[in-house]
Amino acid sequence: MVTKTVTVTNAQGLHMRPAGILAAEMKKFPGCTITLKTPEKTAKATAVMQVMAAGIKCGTAVEITADGENEQAALDKAIELFESGFGE
Repeated sequence: MVTKTVTVTNAQGLHMRPAGILAAEMKKFPGCTITLKTPEKTAKATAVMQVMAAGIKCGTAVEITADGENEQAALDKAIELFESGFGE
């Protein structure tokens, strides 16, 4: 299991578009469970509706945890997406 905490930089937080991008990219790691944890909620990174329901706003610290097959690659990809602001 690998973990890293990142901060959401998107002005609108994790709304539909970035949540969809994250879920699609994380589904490329089928043998790995990736979760997002904030002080209030926990969500599966592969589930768009869970990510949206978590209500993750700009400036929120999010702990990303990857556990399983290719966990480091999955974590690295998630970090890359968060740090790039999901292309916004």
